[in-house]
Amino acid sequence: MHAISLAPTFSSDMIPVYSMNTPFTHRLLSLLIPALLWLSVQPSQAQNVTLNDVHSRLNPTSVAEVLKPTSTDEVIAAIHRAKATGKSISIAGSRHAMGGQQFAADALHLDMTSMDQFLSLDPKLGLARAQAGITWPKLLKALEAAQPPDNSAPWTITQKQTGADELTLGGAVSTNIHGRGLTWQPFVQDIESLTLVNASGETQTLSRTQNRELFSLVIGGYGLFGVITEVELRLRLRQNLERIVEIGPITNLQQRIAQRIQDGYLLGDFQFCPDETSLNFLNEGVFACYRPTTQSAPSKSNLNPAAWNRLLINAHSNRTQGWLDYTTYYQTTHGQTYGSDQAQFNHYDPDYHTMLQKNLPDLAPGSLMISEVYVPAQQLEDFMTASAADFRQHQTQVIYGTIRFIKRDDVTFLPWASQDFACIVFNLRVTHTESGIAKAKGEFQRLIDRALDRNGSFFLTYHRWATKAQMIRAYPQFPEFLQLKKQHDPEERFQSEWYRHWRNEFNAAN
Repeated sequence: MHAISLAPTFSSDMIPVYSMNTPFTHRLLSLLIPALLWLSVQPSQAQNVTLNDVHSRLNPTSVAEVLKPTSTDEVIAAIHRAKATGKSISIAGSRHAMGGQQFAADALHLDMTSMDQFLSLDPKLGLARAQAGITWPKLLKALEAAQPPDNSAPWTITQKQTGADELTLGGAVSTNIHGRGLTWQPFVQDIESLTLVNASGETQTLSRTQNRELFSLVIGGYGLFGVITEVELRLRLRQNLERIVEIGPITNLQQRIAQRIQDGYLLGDFQFCPDETSLNFLNEGVFACYRPTTQSAPSKSNLNPAAWNRLLINAHSNRTQGWLDYTTYYQTTHGQTYGSDQAQFNHYDPDYHTMLQKNLPDLAPGSLMISEVYVPAQQLEDFMTASAADFRQHQTQVIYGTIRFIKRDDVTFLPWASQDFACIVFNLRVTHTESGIAKAKGEFQRLIDRALDRNGSFFLTYHRWATKAQMIRAYPQFPEFLQLKKQHDPEERFQSEWYRHWRNEFNAAN
């Protein structure tokens, strides 16, 4: 990337630019600087690049060009370039969403992973600011380095996704993620403010008191209202936590969670049995919760990558053995201590597809697709019983699944947590053939129907296989969401395959 100096060069008979303090000069510079920066934003790859998501690899999309901005000014320049060439803009971080939210065919694509700088920590208020392309490991490392020297209880993150770590902060905002907290709302609770570049190339600050409507639309808005360039996070003080592990049935899980909360536990989940040949299918689980401890030195000991690979191989070839190995391992971690931040980090191999093909050469080419559905906690056992019956009937391959809990989101416009919910996450195996994808689509649609029939909902991030009727049942405000998109972005500068799909479903095209 070429750096362009905007500093003036003077001779004795020149008039300094900074003395020309006139409206005309300001207007001239406002046009000139983005134009110069436009020239500095170089493509990171050749043109006409095919991009795909990391996990499912079911969204190959050819974009016109890929840019990797490093600053808000370069994002502004990219938007001016798109306007001048009549291109749409798509935006991605680590590319883990699976519904085409990051890509738009023939778009100018912004790869935000070079906007990864930590900017500041306010130790008095417990606020941190970082560029939107920073990943969780880099953010955590920067937070540790920025702590005051006398800070015995350092500031840290509250929650993150727990399935993978190399995910960007901007992606977490755009999808309104959640972690394993027992009493927390989605990620919106941790966001103090955002810096957004809108479709006109203007920078805006969004918060609960500034541009409040946009704040509610951008969080969980999948990049359709502008480019998030900076995020200001609300932090919490790090605690050491002790993991308490039980292996048992799902029976009375709601009551057991309530007791854990009463006893002061902070994190927890229930990872359920994926072995369809077992009587305990979707019933037995690893119930692991984390409580504050006075032990000062974390003793965290995670499985190494080779051990994780063995578990994943067994999950695809011998789920009975895989579940036995997993529960045996988890019981050895009972009583271990973790930092409240590090307890949420896990190993993830983005190239797991290749590893599986190498070790299981007869495995049909495919991948995992995630779906997350929500039901009121009192409906959980009935939902899981019905799901087990459906999966057995249709020979659905469950590779992994977990149950978490969430509190109602009362801030965002498109809340997936429209009430307190149990969150059920399914990783299903999808064979990459026309019939295999059609089978998976039906499996996920039936999952969504089961959740909706129990006054539940579903997450929009993982695929776009829901029907229009399901979308309206779960998100009755979605037509208004599309209207507000047009209001804030009348030229539809920010697009994605996900947006184009739903715009067409609701006949909201120009």
